[in-house]
Amino acid sequence: MTPLTGRAGGDFAAQASWWLAVVLLALLIAWPIGWLVLMSFEDGQGGFTLANYIRAASAQRYWDAAVNSLILSTSVGVLSVLVATPLAWAIARTNMPGRRFIQVMALASLITPGFLTAVAWILLAGPNAGLLNQLFRSVTGLEGPLFNILSMQGMIFVTLLECFPFAFIIISSALQNISAELEDAANISGASTARTMWVITLPLVRPAILAGFVLAFLEALVLFSSPAIIGVPARTYVLTTQIWALFQFPPQLGVASALSLPLLLVTMALLFVQRRLLGRRGYVTVTGKASAARVIDLGWGRWPMFVFCLLVVIASAGLTYVVLFSYAASKVWGQLPIGANFTFENFRLVLFDLDSAQKGLKNSLILALGAATVAVVLGGILAYVSERRLLRGAWAVGFLAMAPMVIPGIVFAVGLFSAYTRPPLILYGTLWILFVAYLTKFLPLAYMNSATAIKSVSPDLEEAARISGAGGLTTFGRITVPLVKQGLLSGWFLVFIYSLRELSSSILLFTNNTVVASVAVYDLYETGAWPQLSALGFILLLINTVVVAVGYVVLGKSFVGERP
Repeated sequence: MTPLTGRAGGDFAAQASWWLAVVLLALLIAWPIGWLVLMSFEDGQGGFTLANYIRAASAQRYWDAAVNSLILSTSVGVLSVLVATPLAWAIARTNMPGRRFIQVMALASLITPGFLTAVAWILLAGPNAGLLNQLFRSVTGLEGPLFNILSMQGMIFVTLLECFPFAFIIISSALQNISAELEDAANISGASTARTMWVITLPLVRPAILAGFVLAFLEALVLFSSPAIIGVPARTYVLTTQIWALFQFPPQLGVASALSLPLLLVTMALLFVQRRLLGRRGYVTVTGKASAARVIDLGWGRWPMFVFCLLVVIASAGLTYVVLFSYAASKVWGQLPIGANFTFENFRLVLFDLDSAQKGLKNSLILALGAATVAVVLGGILAYVSERRLLRGAWAVGFLAMAPMVIPGIVFAVGLFSAYTRPPLILYGTLWILFVAYLTKFLPLAYMNSATAIKSVSPDLEEAARISGAGGLTTFGRITVPLVKQGLLSGWFLVFIYSLRELSSSILLFTNNTVVASVAVYDLYETGAWPQLSALGFILLLINTVVVAVGYVVLGKSFVGERP
């Protein structure tokens, strides 16, 4: 495709800027992935070998980890759609009470760090000191635990709480967008609510349900947080925790790369399948503007549905806040943090005395601010180039900008470690390597929001500015950016939130001087410093909540997934 001469990208300075952004994007992705491939075939002395793949394929522990990953991902994928489908249906189509609250809480589950949810459930259902098991023993006099969260079943449960919101978003969007005409016709013909949902509604959103399964499956497959915090103590390893174990001293970079590449290929294939499914949203074609959905009266059934939805969102988000605060603010765990049992000591210790926590919070805030700001600038430029077709082959820019979505965080970290621990650019041991990881991994969030906003803006004003003599950069800065600032701000908030909670890349790339908040939480978990861990975790949740609240104030209902 030839560049659109006469558009806002025609002058030399603008063209140079567009190409610079594209080249930077290509380097951010290609350099570490290229080194990942190279190291998988490297024998440690610069020679070519297949030994890394042979070791990965011949070791029983890696096959066991692959089987565990498959069990975990499949279970979480199935359970996610079983939970998310009725949850989304109840919010989008029924008169269930508290729909707005349930929707906000379901989205809060999406931004609640999974490693903190895992910690909260260990405090509740750990086999020895878990509060629920202590209560069970005191009531029944039995010695065994009622729940054992440190098991494959426990790992599936906690991973489900982290992954079902991805399926919920896709299914909820499909339910909001389908026409209600066929449902109304079925009801007029005498079909019950349950039969209408089963025969009409579910077939219409079946592609979204299948896509939700694929996305939840994929998230569980590449997740590190819950498998590390729940699975490792239970000696139930998956591929991501085995890759992490290969970085313990002495690091086995070649084998880690050989394990990472198949995982990368699987994620690429799954995301391709998911996109194909979303490209086939329904099996019927509705012309014209879809009619507004009629709210389904559940009668007395609205209360059981509300209880179900409430239990889901409390388990996934609400309990995390309550448990962490209660443990951090109590002198004696198991008693309410009120009266003489209330203390701020753990919060004071984390904020003023605990060096790793202070460094972690400071570094995380610096990285989140930096990654969000640069991601919005770079993502905005790339979206502008792609949507306005300003360069030859501009169609490929969008594909490249979205490419980091298929790269698991821990796999990308292996590539970054391989690329930036050697000349010409040694970044390991500095915050820059974490900045590159966050920027690249979460750039698609900024790009998607920017591209959506730019699509909604007519290029007529840009064309008028060009005719008036404005250059490409001036047109972009003074005309386009103000018109799409809502999309840019939305992308900024999302990148900030996800950078603040990132663990899978950070766990491989940090050093003592570059520890981040998520790694500091994990270190406190490994040392058993539960009160300080809870205090730091709650502070991290509080920062997240404040950022989300500001985003809601600035961007309105669209920030929490509602139609404006």
